[in-house]
This record gives sequence, C-alpha cells and structure tokens, in this order.
Amino acid sequence: LELLIKPNVKNYETFQEQIAKENKMYDYVIYFFAFLQIASLFYFFYIIKADANANTITLIGRSISMGVLCGLFGINLVHELGHRNTKAEQWLAKFCLSTSLYAHFFVEHNKGHHKNVATPHDPASARFGENIYAFYIRAVVGVYKGAWHIANAEATKKHGKKFGLHNEMVQLHIIQIVLLLLSFLLGIKVFLCFLLAATIGMLLLESVDYIQHYGLQRIATSETSFERTQPHHSWDSHYPIGRLMLFELTRHSDHHYLASRTYQILRSHETAPIMPTGYPGTIMLALIPPLWFKVMNKKINAIANAK
Repeated sequence: LELLIKPNVKNYETFQEQIAKENKMYDYVIYFFAFLQIASLFYFFYIIKADANANTITLIGRSISMGVLCGLFGINLVHELGHRNTKAEQWLAKFCLSTSLYAHFFVEHNKGHHKNVATPHDPASARFGENIYAFYIRAVVGVYKGAWHIANAEATKKHGKKFGLHNEMVQLHIIQIVLLLLSFLLGIKVFLCFLLAATIGMLLLESVDYIQHYGLQRIATSETSFERTQPHHSWDSHYPIGRLMLFELTRHSDHHYLASRTYQILRSHETAPIMPTGYPGTIMLALIPPLWFKVMNKKINAIANAK
C-alpha cells in the first residue's frame, strides 16, 4: 500500500499545530494502547498455558504476533511516553518496555542515544557499510552496557553508591525478572514463547534503529564534541499509512531535532534524507545487505557530493 499511496510531507499551519498539541485525545490513544500491550502479554501467557493441544507452528505464530506487538506498541509507542515529563507516563513506558525485556532502552535512549546519535559513540546509529546483522550484535550489547553506565553514574551522583534500589537499572531488572519468573512458573512452554516474542520485539526495534540513522554522521567540532543534531542526521519517511501506524515515528528527523515535540506535531524537513520506501519495505531491503548497500550507499554518496 505504501508503494501505491504517495507520501505526504505537508506540515500543520501554526494554529493547527497548537490545536493538535492541546488535544488530549492524542494522549488517550497512547495510554489505551500502552495498557492494551500489558493486557496482551498476560493474555498471551494465558492462551499459551491454556491451549495444551497447540502444535509448534501455532506456538511460533502466536509468539511472532506477540513479538510484533512488543515492537510496535511495547517499544515504539511507549518510546513517546518515555520522553514525557510526568513520572506516571515514564513508569507506564517502563512497564511496557519490560514486556519486551528491553526496559533499559528507556535509560540509554533518552540519555545516551539522543546525545550521541549519528556519532561513533552511539551503539544505536548504524555506520556506513555496516550490515544489519553485525549491527544487531553491536547495538544490543552496546545499548545494554550504555544503560548500565548511565544509571550507575546517576546513582553515584545522587546517592553516593552505584548499586541498590535507587539505581534505575536495578529497578527495571526487578520488573523484568518478575515477568520471567511468572512465565517460568506457568510452564517452560510459556517461558520459551515469551523469550521468542521478546526477541522478535527487540530485533524489530533494532531493525528500525538501523534504518533511521544508517551512514549519517555529525561533524566533530572538537575531540569530545560534535555539531548539534540536525534534521539531515536522520532518515525520514512520509507515507501516510506508516505515519499513522507508527505514531509519526517515521518523521524521525524532527524528533531528534527537538525531542520535546509530541508525536502528533512532528514536522517534515526539506533537508532530511528520505528512505527509498516506507519502514516495512526499507527493513526488508536492509535484511538483504548487498541490495541495501547498493541502494543506500548510492543515496549517501549523493548527499555527500551535494554538500
């Protein structure tokens, strides 16, 4: 469908943006799907446990479905809540991220990725010539390590010691361990299906990370600092269906340019590079590295030559 429906790059007028910004319905939609994600996980546990006659294909199919929910709602959607200022919204984000066993994303994304995006210091920014499978390993390990580094530094600064319940990563691990124990107590079948679903959600997230910043680099202004993040440091996509289903995640350049902007008023920028198609098609392209490099490296070289 995204190949048939033209992209829409139009932005709100100033008065329209203000109306959308003040419309609480955009918040209620997020809250609804966040709670639905949590409910879906417990229903997933129930149906795997209750249906004793389900064959392997059925179990895998249910796990894939749950995994897609983990990536779409449990990570992507609550990514918006993670940028909010209220404790209630932030904790709702943490609980939802825990359904994918990826709650540390909250710490590293907000306090690491946004600071270091499009630099060699960011594990979630794909480098030029790096294939998606190598990126998976570097990103998963790097994001986890980065989250501990950030949380430990904050805990030491505020409380004088790293470890303890005051450490945000310790808090997040407690939630995830409880979920893992619950799934294990319900049976090894539930436990393994939960791990598969969480892994799918995690890889879906990192696939999105891969395509959002591939090959784009901020210019170093000194040995320790870089130019301010600009719209041309993120890849955009403006297909209406993707914008709707992914809650404007596809207008990623504006999100990094001004992270405080809520999802419903994100703008398109003329200077932001454009993906070859929508997110689903671009991810599929990325899964075939030779084709990905042929298409994307040509785009990056064209951007470099235009400067």
